[in-house]
Amino acid sequence: MTLDELRALVDDGEVETVVVGFTDHYGRLCGKRFDAAFFLESVVADGTHSCDYLLTVDMEMEPVAGYGFASWDLGYGDVHLVPDLATLRRADWLDATALVLCDVDGVEVAPRTILRRQLDRLGAAGLEAKAATELEYYLFRTPYDEAARQGYGGIEPAGWYIEDYQLLQGARTEPFHAAVRRHLSRSGVPVESSKGEWGLGQHELNVRYAGALEMADRHVVLKQCLKETADRQGLSVTFMAKYAADRAGSSCHVHVSLWRDGVNAEEELRWLIGGWLTRVPELMVLLAPTVNSYKRYVDGSWAPTRLAWSHDNRTAGFRTVGHGDSRRVECRIPGADCNPYLALAALVAAALDGIEHRVEPPPAFVGDAYGASEIDQVPRSLREATDLFAASAFAKEALGAEVVEHYTHFFRTEQAAFDAAVTDWERRRYFERI
Repeated sequence: MTLDELRALVDDGEVETVVVGFTDHYGRLCGKRFDAAFFLESVVADGTHSCDYLLTVDMEMEPVAGYGFASWDLGYGDVHLVPDLATLRRADWLDATALVLCDVDGVEVAPRTILRRQLDRLGAAGLEAKAATELEYYLFRTPYDEAARQGYGGIEPAGWYIEDYQLLQGARTEPFHAAVRRHLSRSGVPVESSKGEWGLGQHELNVRYAGALEMADRHVVLKQCLKETADRQGLSVTFMAKYAADRAGSSCHVHVSLWRDGVNAEEELRWLIGGWLTRVPELMVLLAPTVNSYKRYVDGSWAPTRLAWSHDNRTAGFRTVGHGDSRRVECRIPGADCNPYLALAALVAAALDGIEHRVEPPPAFVGDAYGASEIDQVPRSLREATDLFAASAFAKEALGAEVVEHYTHFFRTEQAAFDAAVTDWERRRYFERI
């Protein structure tokens, strides 16, 4: 919506609150709720501030030592949040509320800034990236608070058999999914479809493609809407890449097309594939950012395990689909736990490298890539992917040394937290029998 439209809604009493937000490393939306009149009087012109520690905390909101950006030694000051008014919209799933996303002014390690920098580089080469992120998730009939009290065990899936494309089982969740589709459409996020997926209670909801930055913004709004609508209906959703060992993983397949002067740049797509094949291992951690991410990469599971490209073949990491103006490449590697700004930044950076060096990909793979032992595997753990990222001269050149240092510390902190944890698997295995 425009500012004039917001003013009219505020004057009529239809909007009372404006949510002002940005994402942290994990892709979680952080920010403040403003009185709508104050937002119009002050925040539009001056922005607002938040504590800089939000770009150094762990999942539990604990400040983490060792960052150069912010620390106790530096006093944990403020960062300036600048609303991007192009993202101003109704948050239709909330009462009398609008939403705007922000840039973190002058902060190179902020996820939205990282994507902006890569898109600026792409623009300097005369190209534009359009993208779509296909987000999968599990829906449960157990509310979030009850699931937490149960330790996330024994929670009830929304379905009791695999419903991939099956309309009967999917109809049973329509009170939720119809509400989400309606809310998103009324919130400036045009919806294509929703469908059942290959897990008990697993679904996918797709929105229309857009420029890469706008698509990342839509992804953030979509995820927030899904969670908050589930919460209001006494349900819960999870975007874990691998919710359970015996269940399908949840992906975030990313479709990317390149455009030059309003025309689909098919020649550059060839070099994009070459760049992805060459550079994605070094940037893998931006596509798969958690310990759990790597448990999704299982042969025969619909998640890719090989760095192959193909024409319309779901066993490969990258596949070309569409024709003419719809010609694009799908990266099947990211999971639903990815931060869309970081994932798209990584894919644009790798594409640019392929384009700049005219990296020719090998012939398209034909057959079952899961069994292709001659093709390199994707990195198989957060530790391996982080080491590749930290050592990558390419990542430092493309993203900046400050970004690589900052996120290397973030991912190693996440790995260390897991390494120190005692898991249910260990208790089941060792409690009695060791």
